[in-house]
Amino acid sequence: MIHASSSREDSRLRIRVDCYAGYRGEETPRRLTMGQNHITVVAVQDRWLAPDHRYFKILGDDGGLYIIRHAPLQDTWQLVCYQTDPGQAHRFSPAPQGDPQRLC
Repeated sequence: MIHASSSREDSRLRIRVDCYAGYRGEETPRRLTMGQNHITVVAVQDRWLAPDHRYFKILGDDGGLYIIRHAPLQDTWQLVCYQTDPGQAHRFSPAPQGDPQRLC
């Protein structure tokens, strides 16, 4: 399992992502830790690449939909978007590049 941490300077939210590195060496998120909350990844619904980041759209065992991004060169993770229900999304950083259907 691989662990990486990131914290936003303008908030106290910290995200830690536990990953599984498959036989091809690609990291796949398995669990998020934000503060005292642990969220198990139920499904990776989508993943895509941007020039400096890898994005994952995941469903947590808490029913939340998360978009997280990984900066491989810095080995940091950031929560981009969180959605508890289809009508309410919380964005934590600029929208990811790519297909707008992938956003929260």
